[in-house]
Amino acid sequence: MFRKVRFGDCLKQALNYVKYSPGVWLGYCAVVGALLIVGHISLALGVFSAVTSLFVGVGIAKYIDMKRNDENPVGLMWAIKKSLPLAVLAGALIVLCWFAFMAIANLLKGEYYRILQFFFNIELTSAHLQSFFFTETAAWMYAYANIALIFALLMVSTFVGWFTHPLMLFQGLNFSEAKAQNDEVMPKNAGAIYKLMGFVFVEALLCSEITPLLTPALYMVTSTLIYVSYKSLFEVKKRKD
Repeated sequence: MFRKVRFGDCLKQALNYVKYSPGVWLGYCAVVGALLIVGHISLALGVFSAVTSLFVGVGIAKYIDMKRNDENPVGLMWAIKKSLPLAVLAGALIVLCWFAFMAIANLLKGEYYRILQFFFNIELTSAHLQSFFFTETAAWMYAYANIALIFALLMVSTFVGWFTHPLMLFQGLNFSEAKAQNDEVMPKNAGAIYKLMGFVFVEALLCSEITPLLTPALYMVTSTLIYVSYKSLFEVKKRKD
């Protein structure tokens, strides 16, 4: 029998993981913060960078867990390289979904020229930046990244499964096997997962309007929430077995 995920426990554990290796997460946030700026050169590249960063963060959370518990500790680069292929695949799929929705919307509105702007629409100019105050500039830079985070989680939870990615990454399952295990545990844990997603969505909205510079930190927390919720179900069961 699987245990049940609890929203409060997952949130507490996720914040603890941040405290375990603050230096690693500080570096992660700095890299993510820089990568997310490319969304104002190419939205497609920005969304790809955002989603890839999110799922690489899941691997980093695993690395911190293994290092802390001396459970076959590995290097940080090992964790990144292990996470990257699936993260890139997830990023590419989300970009395709986003493009499909945007293209259909622009076709219906008759704004055909906007379709190509998804791939190249440079807004990151000195004239553009100088027209804003600092807070407004930060909000402008990261607003799309918060939308991308919400969109990615909605696509994953609806069509793939909250636990499918970590099951494929950490247990080496193929997609159908991981999806089957996800579907097995979701009925009893849907409430907690929806609360986790609701928490992330509220924080994403706050980051879009009030605290934009915390957007990379939100990606960090979301990655860790995905990992600790997975671990609380599947890693504990595996150890007991």
